[in-house]
This record gives sequence, C-alpha cells and structure tokens, in this order.
Amino acid sequence: MHFDFIDLRLLAAVLETGSITAGAERVGLSLAAASARMRGLEQQAGVALLTRNPRGVQATPAGERLLQHARVLLQQRDRLRGDMAEFAPGQRSQLRIVANTVAADAFLPELLADFLVLHPYTDIALEELPSPAIAQAIAERAADIGIVADHADLRGLASYPFRQDRLVLALPPGHALSGRRQLSFADALPFDFIGLPEQSALQQHLEQLAIRSGGPMRLRARAANFDAICRMVLRGAGLAVVPEESARRLPEILRNALPLTDDWAIRRLSIVVRERAQLPLPAQRLVAFLRQEEDGITGAR
Repeated sequence: MHFDFIDLRLLAAVLETGSITAGAERVGLSLAAASARMRGLEQQAGVALLTRNPRGVQATPAGERLLQHARVLLQQRDRLRGDMAEFAPGQRSQLRIVANTVAADAFLPELLADFLVLHPYTDIALEELPSPAIAQAIAERAADIGIVADHADLRGLASYPFRQDRLVLALPPGHALSGRRQLSFADALPFDFIGLPEQSALQQHLEQLAIRSGGPMRLRARAANFDAICRMVLRGAGLAVVPEESARRLPEILRNALPLTDDWAIRRLSIVVRERAQLPLPAQRLVAFLRQEEDGITGAR
C-alpha cells in the first residue's frame, strides 16, 4: 500500500471534522483534489475507509484502524522535524494545541505570542474544544498539547498544573442584582444573558448547567469572544458568565462582577500530554514555557 503524508493528514482532517469539504480546507486542498486522494487511498487499501451520509462522513472499522496508524506516523514526522530543526537553521515545525474556551481566550494568547517571539521557527495551531474532547484528542495523538479543566478524564495522560479559572457573573451598571456580594447561577437565570457562539465549549457547558438548574439561559445575543461580551454587558444588553481573568481587562466590568457560588465556577486548568519525553523538542519547550520552568529545555533558538 502506497501513501504519502498528505494522504494521512487529509484522512485525519476529514475524520476529525466529519466532512471532506472541511478536511480539504484544513489541509489546503481543493475539494476535487481531496476527493480524488480519498478515492485513491480507498482503492489502495482495498476497503472502504469512509461511510458517507447526509450529515457528512464517518470512519469504517478499517478507516478507524488506518487513522490510528496515521496519527502515530504524523506525530513521529512532526517530532522528527522538530528535532532536526535544531541542526537545520530555517527548518520550521508546527505544534497543534487544543484548549478549552477559557484557556484559549483568557490565558493562552499572550503566552503563545511570547513563545513564538522566542522561537521564530515554531508555528502553532490553536483549536478550542471541550475538555473531555481535548483529553481524547491527546490520547489519540490528534494534538501535541492540551489545556483542560479538572472535570476531564485524564487517565493515561501526563498532566501539569497550569492556572486556576474562576467564572464570575458580569453585570451592567445599575443592574437589579448590583449590591449582592455573590450569587448562584440558578438565581441569575431569570435575567437576560449575552453568550458565546453555539459551538463554544464553555457556552455548551453553561447551557447544560442552566437546564439542570431549572431553566434555559435567556440569550439576547451571542458574541465572538469575552471582550465583545463584556462591552455589550457594559451597554446594558444583559448579564454574562465570564472568566475573572477576562473581567480584569475592563475595570468597569470587574467592579460590577459577582462571584458565583456554584462549585463548578472554580476550576483548575491543567496542561496534558501523552508522555512529555516523547514529545517533539519544540513541544517540550512549550510545555516548559507554559509551566514557567527553568529545566534546561527553554531558551531561544
């Protein structure tokens, strides 16, 4: 069976996104080229790798098996590239980071930017996923490093403390709840909210919690990120559940923010990997950088 790394990257992208169109876009191929490559891969394998349905595509048992091998080979290729970059100036390596909503929005942007400045030959792809999906992606070798909340199942993975995440309730100035010292999420549900997009991991989590607490969130609007949400809150459009770290960026929001009394409002965030010693050297450096370690791995190229 003959294949190349483009075929393997495409197979992984198609099955991770559930769509040949989205998979093709992720790897930079046209839909026609991606379809032709997938057909060729199935012909070489002698079996169907995908099942096609109106909702997209799924892996057959043979496709699942090939995907497992593809992820191992792609990770080994990336590790090889990262290690060889030490000896070949200008050779680039890419890391895939998956993080929950709070980490991706509130904690990682500045940290990753600082790391990129220090390491000009390393590129980073950051993707937001729910914490359980992050743990699965790391276990299946679909990503190099994950940042997860403590409710994810991390069995079989190496984890390191990263940050503490506290969610607070952001109030418009003069809101009826102003003056309270703290509040439960259930007590806030009768009021209007500004939320994140439907695909946001945190928004999905909050909407599930709202149902368990007695009612759906009354969403007046959805905004792309916490900064936009806080600006809408300041204009009086509704309440919002935001990370305390995001509220700190706007003193007016922080002054009116109420701590949530719910246990889930305070979460520990962890860095997770399969096995740190087996990571590509750039990924080992990033783990050390995120942990603020001086273990001899960090340092500019």
